[in-house]
Amino acid sequence: METENLIPLQAIITHHNVEVTFIDSLHEYGLIEITTVHETRYIFKEQIRELEKMIRWHYELDINPEGIETISHLLKRVNGLQEELVAARNRLRIYEGE
Repeated sequence: METENLIPLQAIITHHNVEVTFIDSLHEYGLIEITTVHETRYIFKEQIRELEKMIRWHYELDINPEGIETISHLLKRVNGLQEELVAARNRLRIYEGE
């Protein structure tokens, strides 16, 4: 597997000064995906923004991994509902002749 779209987990842990157990708990809750290549653990680059958000929630706001899981779930639901609302409004405009 190519590692160009992967970031070594150890680099993130060092850069953000976070505990390995915290990252592992996020993985256990299914909030981030960790992959192993040649005995080195990585996360995908596209997950870094979400991971950094979760790190801030945990270390700055003292939210535990269970709370982070709940917040992430609720935010995904809100975003999904917002997308549904936009789609419904667009369909309604078609019928109203705007």
